Amino acid sequence: MLIDRHQNILEMARQHGRVSVDNLAGHFDVSPQTIRKDLNELCEQRLLFRVHGGAMIAPSRENMGYEARRTLARAEKIAIGERAAALIPDTASLFINIGTTTEAVADALVRHSGLMVITNNINVANSMRIYPGIEVVVAGGVVRRADGGIVGEAAVDFIRQFKVDYAVIGVSAIDGDGALLDYDFREVKVAQAIIANARHVILVADSSKLERRAPVRIGHISQVHSFVTDFCTDEALRAICAECEVELIEAAPQEK
Repeated sequence: MLIDRHQNILEMARQHGRVSVDNLAGHFDVSPQTIRKDLNELCEQRLLFRVHGGAMIAPSRENMGYEARRTLARAEKIAIGERAAALIPDTASLFINIGTTTEAVADALVRHSGLMVITNNINVANSMRIYPGIEVVVAGGVVRRADGGIVGEAAVDFIRQFKVDYAVIGVSAIDGDGALLDYDFREVKVAQAIIANARHVILVADSSKLERRAPVRIGHISQVHSFVTDFCTDEALRAICAECEVELIEAAPQEK
């Protein structure tokens, strides 16, 4: 039987996608140690999944709903977006693929000028098209109803026509060995084409992606040049980045 506090924690996790120890301790007026015990018990029942500084709704073999992903780690994604956008100069050409974190980068890029943005993300195209300093080019292909991503062979062929300065890519999960993973093999094909046709690849992913699993391999973190995250919780992955000369940028490196 779950105690009332456990039920409330679960409800908060369902609403926000993720909960933190510090926020829960303040909300329930109990010690952080008590909250950690609560989270551990909920994780033992596979109702939550532990992440750095808190817990999130237990991942399944299928991706979370897109709107739910928008609320998950929202502050972290905004910080990541700002840091990633700072890597891209004015007058650059770039790819942006599907994902809520790549959309945060797009939001931060609207202050740039002279950009040429090629995307398979309808949400990015719609948000950036109104800015006169940005030219938006949209890939053709099948539009996924779930998230507005354009996928399929037509999208892959379209991407291959370009060779751009930068690529901003998101992933569904990052494995401990550095593998970049996703759920949809059609989106993986597009992401692989984007990586192959950009001079500088920027991977953007919040730390929860280090705790998730997905079945389809995009590639390896050694194929990217910069990895922007809120905080790298995996020391092995940190070592892989150093070994492969991947620039690791932490937007929120402090302990949460």
